[in-house]
Amino acid sequence: MYSRIRNLREDKDMTQKQIGDILNMSQTGYNQYEIGKNDIPTRVLITLAKFYNTSIDYLLELTDDPKPYPRKK
Repeated sequence: MYSRIRNLREDKDMTQKQIGDILNMSQTGYNQYEIGKNDIPTRVLITLAKFYNTSIDYLLELTDDPKPYPRKK
């Protein structure tokens, strides 16, 4: 799971600091998620899924399909 958020970040050519800023946290705090030292809170998973336009299941490696779920109307 942790490598997936790193790969998504790198695919967008973004730094940990830039993602940390989006999440309103420090680069060091975000780094702890990428290396697997800290579990990722639900609110952070939601923000990352929206930012990367993918599903939380994809971030958690429960699926290999990066497409987001269709939104309910």
